[in-house]
Amino acid sequence: MSQYAHPEVLVNTQWLMDHLQDPMVRVVEVDMSPESYQDTHIPGAIFWNFSTDLSMPDLGMNLDPTAIEALLSRSGIFQETTVIAYGSYPGTGACIFWFLKLFGHQKVYVLNGGHQKWVAEGRPVTSDLSSFPPTSYQATSPNPDLRVFQAEVQASLEREDCVLLDVRTPQEYSGEIFMIKPPEGVERGGHIPGAVHLENTHTLNEDGTFKSVEELHALYSSRGVTADKEIFPYCAIGGRSA
Repeated sequence: MSQYAHPEVLVNTQWLMDHLQDPMVRVVEVDMSPESYQDTHIPGAIFWNFSTDLSMPDLGMNLDPTAIEALLSRSGIFQETTVIAYGSYPGTGACIFWFLKLFGHQKVYVLNGGHQKWVAEGRPVTSDLSSFPPTSYQATSPNPDLRVFQAEVQASLEREDCVLLDVRTPQEYSGEIFMIKPPEGVERGGHIPGAVHLENTHTLNEDGTFKSVEELHALYSSRGVTADKEIFPYCAIGGRSA
């Protein structure tokens, strides 16, 4: 995977196939609902519901270390466990990579191509639910370097060296639709003023793998997203912007 700037954060489908029986490897599928997982998933994979396991009732990310400790403990994950993340929707495994890194888990990787590529290659799938003996996981406090707060985003609106990157669908960006639920309170459709748009699916190949660093560089540069600027990506919840 030398075509990537950081190949060390990815594993390919053959690597996972070779390590399915490794007791220190835990495969995690993430999605907004369990239907796809219940239908077919990679053997041994556990399911995390983005809406209930990783989010608060208002769909903000759950940043409570005790809640994360409970999730990882019931998933049979130790601090030394290698976690391989993927989603039924291409590219969404990256949100688990970010989420676990946020709480100090070091051995986490994204399955390049995810469920889509795994199935396309004719690799084994199952509908059997997976469970493992619980552990006593201890998470660290969230790493402040891996997230941004509202005040920082507001301050960036006046800076020419910052780019707000909206990775949602064109309909969400324009305000035509509001993701997940109708707007509540002060919520409203549309995008942050000045944000450029590049839907996250454009960063993927047809087989669900990430495009090469050269392709991504050209794609982002066409939107003014360049290495000399500070980039603030966002979506509706956090799964796509990761």
